[in-house]
Amino acid sequence: MTLPIMINSSVLHNNLTQESFTNSKVTVYTMWIITALIIVGFCFFFYYVTVMLNVFFLTPELQQTARYVLFVCMLINDTSYLIVTFFMMFASLYLLYVPVPLCYILYTVSAMTFRVTPYNLAAMAVEQYVAICYPLRHAQLCTPQRAKAAFTIICLVLMIPYVAELCVMFSSFTNIFHLYIVCGLRSLIVNNFQNIIRSIDLILCFSSVGLVIIFTYVKIMLVALKASSQSSSASKAGKTVLVHTFQFLLCLGSLVNTLTQAFSLQAAAPIHVTNFFIFTYVPRFLSPLIYGIRDDVLRKHFKKIVLNLISTRERLDTGSNIKTWRVSAKRRC
Repeated sequence: MTLPIMINSSVLHNNLTQESFTNSKVTVYTMWIITALIIVGFCFFFYYVTVMLNVFFLTPELQQTARYVLFVCMLINDTSYLIVTFFMMFASLYLLYVPVPLCYILYTVSAMTFRVTPYNLAAMAVEQYVAICYPLRHAQLCTPQRAKAAFTIICLVLMIPYVAELCVMFSSFTNIFHLYIVCGLRSLIVNNFQNIIRSIDLILCFSSVGLVIIFTYVKIMLVALKASSQSSSASKAGKTVLVHTFQFLLCLGSLVNTLTQAFSLQAAAPIHVTNFFIFTYVPRFLSPLIYGIRDDVLRKHFKKIVLNLISTRERLDTGSNIKTWRVSAKRRC
């Protein structure tokens, strides 16, 4: 009776080992497939950002419009956010130890660029509100210089919580900046007061932006209902604010990744990568893409540049083929 039990346990152990090996292979393949999607998608996103920046800097009329200045600021901000968070995700995934000062710089850039986008969307919604509700003062109030100043002020104000958090860290643990750690959002917490600062910062960010977007949308729709002569432009502005609302909701989706990191760090690697792909990468990828494609002016210039690039490439290919044909014809002669 002992022998069958030993044989069955051995078979069971072999089956479990084979299943574990298969699961590990599936885990690795899944992780690399998602990583490949992230890299390919980011290349497309970087190409889109490059074309949009090219459109902006080659079109003087866009440089004189506040909304497009804010849009370009959002493009640069979201690109920086994706690069830094992508590095931090893989650093924590593969246990890459970095100095605490470098980790804190990466964390600050990641957190600031995460919070800048909602405030930038609020500024774009206010610009639409001024254009509809105060059309005679729009050219005076919404200038490119003021748009750049507003973006700069947003960045400077958002630095305050991170300076306060840095002071808390330094007062709690003096030697922390001489250490090497696996860089992550929770790796730099040495005092519970840091969680309070982060929570207050997030609550103020999303509540204030949500109120601004709701206020501007309601005001624009009231103008559209009252004045039939302005109803078309007001209705279009209202739809633009709704796009900003959808972009804002996409930013809220990124919070899910932050909330699930505490669980995903202890889970399988594909869960960590999938959280980043769905809740961080996709929202920031879609947000500027939707606005750029929906805007008539940006879409027209975007198509023009893409078509010029395609025609230039075709001319180069045609010239290369003619040159190759001539060389081969001379050889035959």
